[in-house]
Amino acid sequence: MTKFCLTVTCPSQRGIVAAIANYIAETGCNITDSAQFDDTENGQFFMRISAEAETGATLETLREGFTAVAEPFGMTYEFHDQDTTMKVVVMVSRFGHCLNDLLYRVRIGALPIEIVAVISNHMEYQKVVANHDIPFHCIKVTKENKQQAEARIMEVVEETGAELIVLARYMQILSDAMCQKMSGRIINIHHSFLPSFKGANPYKQAYERGVKLIGATSHYVTADLDEGPIIEQDIVRITHAQSASDYVSLGRDVEASVLARAIHAHAHHRVFLNGNKTVVFPASPGSYSSKRMG
Repeated sequence: MTKFCLTVTCPSQRGIVAAIANYIAETGCNITDSAQFDDTENGQFFMRISAEAETGATLETLREGFTAVAEPFGMTYEFHDQDTTMKVVVMVSRFGHCLNDLLYRVRIGALPIEIVAVISNHMEYQKVVANHDIPFHCIKVTKENKQQAEARIMEVVEETGAELIVLARYMQILSDAMCQKMSGRIINIHHSFLPSFKGANPYKQAYERGVKLIGATSHYVTADLDEGPIIEQDIVRITHAQSASDYVSLGRDVEASVLARAIHAHAHHRVFLNGNKTVVFPASPGSYSSKRMG
């Protein structure tokens, strides 16, 4: 039985939900989960449906038939096979907490992705990645070779068929050209102290100011540094008794979990770009379950 999700974006008007639901029923499919949002400020409508094809309909026939439904409403839409894992390239520098967390989650089946390559500008995690039978590429980046380095990165992305790049604490700024080429397909993680605590050691600055909340933000990468549409955020509370090193450790924990949740939402097609913001629908029942224990 084919399990799929349908994502739809279009100008808001009467009859959209009825038209979609009728088509799903008429093609012998059963809706198992549905979420929608009508943005009254910009007149845009967003919808995500999970469904099962109970009478043998294929994604190809569903896509072809849906054209007649979509055209009158000006829909942008896509049918996604829920049994297909998303191919991802992970990029990392010298902080490995997010990389290690992702490797573990993928190994136990908690994320519906396949890490097809890891790219780093350092060699620290070559053995870790190799132990997971994942290709590792060390691509050094300098001011002089930045253009050539990004060209090589894009070669890896294209050769592997990757649909998403994850910056798991990759400490290099991507060019405007790369951000535009991969628009909506690069996810980054950073601490949420920006812009209050800029620089190489924001946790030390936070400690010195007596911050009581440590946060992390995961967002899509744009040409505007750390200002892309936000996918996921979270915080952890701090007391006066924590040391500066505690701030770092707690910050790493929240960064790893926030990044994983952002990737989970993207891989399940729950995130819709909405100007400078995002619409993020709740996870479907059962989508957080792991296929196996650690």
